[in-house]
Amino acid sequence: MYARKVAALLKPNSLPQFNHLMESKILPWLREQEGFVDLITLVLPDGKEVASISFWDHQADAEAYQATGYPEVLEILGGLLDAGPYVKTFKVVSSTLQRVDPERRLEAMGNEETGARTETRV
Repeated sequence: MYARKVAALLKPNSLPQFNHLMESKILPWLREQEGFVDLITLVLPDGKEVASISFWDHQADAEAYQATGYPEVLEILGGLLDAGPYVKTFKVVSSTLQRVDPERRLEAMGNEETGARTETRV
């Protein structure tokens, strides 16, 4: 698994609009991207700096997003940024983030009703 960390400074009072765009436009689009696993968005208490960490199955997935999707995201959020963001890509060496196959999740939920336990792949 790979992670991309993007950090940027926001213009004053733009955090609500940033959150709205992330939830309504960017996150739904990311969910459709090959290899996308999850996204965590962090903000400093004063609302002036944000960081997003996206998780990807493979390095090639993260690189494909960098080449094709990231420029679109910058265009969507560009008016809210006080300075250009910086990007770093990491190989994930340890995580508690679990990705469960939806079919296996349904099996596990069905077994919870009967009290049976099923091992779940992550």
